[in-house]
Amino acid sequence: MAGHSKWKNIQRRKNAQDSKRGKIFMKLAKDIFIAAKEGGGDPDMNPSLRLAVDKAKINNMPNENIDRAIKKATGNLDGVSYEELIYEGYGPGGTAVMVQIVTDNKNRAAAEVRHAFSKNGGNLGENGCVAFMFSRKGYIVIDRVQTAADEDEIMLEAIEAGAEEMETSNEAYEIYTEPEKFNEVRKQLEENGYVLETAEVTMIPETYTQLNEEEAKSMLNLVEMLENIEDVQDVYHNMDVDDELLDQL
Repeated sequence: MAGHSKWKNIQRRKNAQDSKRGKIFMKLAKDIFIAAKEGGGDPDMNPSLRLAVDKAKINNMPNENIDRAIKKATGNLDGVSYEELIYEGYGPGGTAVMVQIVTDNKNRAAAEVRHAFSKNGGNLGENGCVAFMFSRKGYIVIDRVQTAADEDEIMLEAIEAGAEEMETSNEAYEIYTEPEKFNEVRKQLEENGYVLETAEVTMIPETYTQLNEEEAKSMLNLVEMLENIEDVQDVYHNMDVDDELLDQL
């Protein structure tokens, strides 16, 4: 993990997801779902859910969409039973891929995920085949251009709040936490006046797989196809591509 910035990949992913209104709502629903799943469906008792709901309202997400995401996470959606699944596999060039699914029909979800892999030069694997290559971490980004604080100041405040480590790139300060410390660190940094560009609990690759141009094209197509599946909540991978090549693609 150390020494490899997620920042540009995060920004590209966000720009792609946020390019359409429907994509924005899908992302917001995912945030609400995960927060409610982990901390309960009452925003007054779940700070992460309150944050996700407030963000959804700022983006004019309809209340019925918000309520549906909460009910989906807490199992209170009448007549429908949802389950959360993780599919693992390999993408082009041997990249490790994990796909987070929330579905009421796992046979349909499995078929769609398998089709996306096979169409783009990948294949599904057994449970656990790539999970060991990722660590679940809290991940917080502070845009370096948007803050007047220097690296030492931010690092000290992050560590005091409970963060594990911080990496610095030209664009951003990237802060990593244990999942159970994430809300505490996020809250403390916000109270200290920092604007957080990204704040999420995610899967961080331990190592990365370098891809050439042809492999990168296929991998990007695979990720896009997976993210367009209705049941897919998130896609994690360890693709590494030179910035110049990725910009061209």
